Formats: sequence, C-alpha cells, structure tokens
Amino acid sequence: MRNFLKNIEGDKAIWGVVALLALFSFLPVYSASSNLVYVVGNGTTIGHLVKHGLLLVLGFGIIYGIHRIPTHFFKGLSLIAMPIVLLLLVYTLAQGTTIGGANASRWIRLPLVGFTFQTSTLAAVVLMAYVARYLTKIKDKNTTFTESILPLWAPVFLIVMLILPANLSTAAIIFFMVMVLCFLGGYPTKYLFGILGIGLLGLAMFVLTAKAVPDLFPNRVDTWMSRIESFWNPEDTESDYQIEKAKMAIARGGVFGNGAGKSVMKNSLPQSSSDFIYAIIVEEYGLIGGFALMFFYLLLLFRIVVVANGNQTIFGKLLVVGVGLPIVFQAFINMAVAVELFPVTGQTLPLISSGGTSIWMTCLAIGVVLSASVKRTSSEIESMEMDENNPLEVLSGQL
Repeated sequence: MRNFLKNIEGDKAIWGVVALLALFSFLPVYSASSNLVYVVGNGTTIGHLVKHGLLLVLGFGIIYGIHRIPTHFFKGLSLIAMPIVLLLLVYTLAQGTTIGGANASRWIRLPLVGFTFQTSTLAAVVLMAYVARYLTKIKDKNTTFTESILPLWAPVFLIVMLILPANLSTAAIIFFMVMVLCFLGGYPTKYLFGILGIGLLGLAMFVLTAKAVPDLFPNRVDTWMSRIESFWNPEDTESDYQIEKAKMAIARGGVFGNGAGKSVMKNSLPQSSSDFIYAIIVEEYGLIGGFALMFFYLLLLFRIVVVANGNQTIFGKLLVVGVGLPIVFQAFINMAVAVELFPVTGQTLPLISSGGTSIWMTCLAIGVVLSASVKRTSSEIESMEMDENNPLEVLSGQL
C-alpha cells in the first residue's frame, strides 16, 4: 500500500476533491436509487450501490493509470484514437433505436461486463487532445483557414455531427470547448467567427430537415423543441414534469435539508439518481449542502486553472483546459437545470450521479489533468518541447 501511495503524483488538491466527491456520492445514490427499485422495479438499492462503487473503483484505477503517463504521449494517442472514436460513433448511431426499451442512440453495450458505454464522452476527451496537439503544432505559424480545414475542422465537425442527432447538449459543449481552445491557442479570431456561423447554420439546417422529413434519419429534435418551449413557458407545469418535481424537492430542502436518505421527491422525480440528483441532494442536505457541493466544483476549477498555468509546455496547458473545464461546465449545467436556469439537457453530475461509464470518462479526463500536473525534470521538459511536432515518432519509439 505504501508503494502504491508513493506512486501517486500530481496535484494533491485535485486528488482530494475528486476523492471527496466520490465518497459523498454514495449517500445520494443509495437514497435516490430507491426510485429505480420501488417505482421502476429495477434491481435492489444495494445492487445499485455496489454497481456505483464498482464504477468508481475502476474509475480511480483509470485515474491512477493515466496520471502515470507523461503528458506528451497524449499527442500520439489522440491521433491513433481519432479514427477509432469516429467508428464507435458511427456504430452507436447504426446499432438500433433501443436498449432495454430505452433510447439507445447515445450508448453501446459492453458485451462481457453488461455496462452501457456512452461513446460521445470518450470522443470529447480524444477530440480535445487532438485539437490541443494541432494548435501546438501551428503555434509559430501563420495558418490560413484553408490549411486548417482538413487537419482541424473536418474531425471536429464529423464528431459533432455524429453526436448531434442523439445528444444536442454534449455536441454543443464539445463545439464550445473547441472554440475556447482555439481562441486560447492563438488560432486566428477572424476565422473563429466564420466557424461559429457555419456551426449555427448547420444546426439550423439539421433542425429544419428533421422537421420537414421526420423519418429521414433518427433524431430527437421534437424533444429539444419541447424542452426549450417548456423552459420559456414555465407556467405550463404539465409540459415539464421533471422540472416541477425538481423544484419541489429543492423547496422542501430549505436551508438545512431533511437529512440523509429522507428525500420524499426521489420516488416521483424521474432520473433522480442521475440527471436530477442535485435536486435530491438539496432536499436532503439543504442549501448548505448544495452550496458546499458547488464550492468543491469551483475548487476543482481553480486547481485546473492552476495546473494549466503551471504547465511548462503549450500542449500541456491547452490539454488541461480542453479536458478539465468541461467537467466543471457539465456540473454547473446539471445544477442549473435542477433550478430551472437552463433547459433540461440530460447532463449528469460528474462523479456524483449513478449510471454508466460516463464516470470512467470523467476519470480519464481527471487522469490527464493530473498527468499534466506532475512535476517534470528539465530534461523531460526539453524532450517534450523537442517532440511537440512529431508525436507519432515519440509514441512508436516508446512502444
């Protein structure tokens, strides 16, 4: 055990925050899983708790393994993983429409372990590393828009287009983070406005096509429209049952909450253990618990910025921003949905919500951030900087 702890490197504050969030998650997951057991009739509360624990244990194994990999290796890995991710996204869309009676256009089922895997979460991490690699490569060059179409924007738009039909919120977060990364990486701002316009035009064409020819391809446009209409018309309480129940849960919590496991609304709030778990947390732990959780995510954001600022390579800085910030953004989007500051998106609360392998992808991103936070010797840093434009040779030389 001592040898294991000695091998734990990187930012200790990030390790601490992640461990605290993971440990706390067992309480609301155990409480809210009663909805799945007694209302949906799915498994037992102990079973859901054990599954959540298994996902977290394996997730921390991922963090440990990834944080031991030198940061510059992710340049080569992103190039290798990009075609794999594209194939997985295509397969996800082509596999069918349901798994166990639920919409399956976001997931594939892992054959041996029985878990479902959301391919878009892996695609987001890989794409951010890929974009960071490209921006590092052109950092001292006057790149034109034409030169960047194939190496940069073609993969970005392919991934966003493959995710968009099933998951607008994830596609939007990925696209937004790519734009932020490009801005920070020194990509010409005049081109970014054009890319933003192309993205908005593409989204509009997609929606219009889906509405005009509903059976042309599988999509969730009607669901998006319904959620947006419900958000802008809060008086229509029947149109968004989830939000109303979430607000009732938050109102019941008050300042100090009703106590651990004493939520009443968990049995009538759909997705109470995943998408709307923040409402259950506030009901049980009150505004104090809700703000405390928010504080830890803000602390995580602060440490991510510190790690990015302290990294001594351009690639490391951009990589940390690209894979780290979406974790915090997703957390605050989840909280904003629960209090009706944002339309319903289906984004889970990172490291807290129960569910599938999105926990693993969050842990993968955290592992990458921790890898960038590990202090390197001057010779290692010099080697990274020399190899920044030739990642495949670095990777192949180490294998």
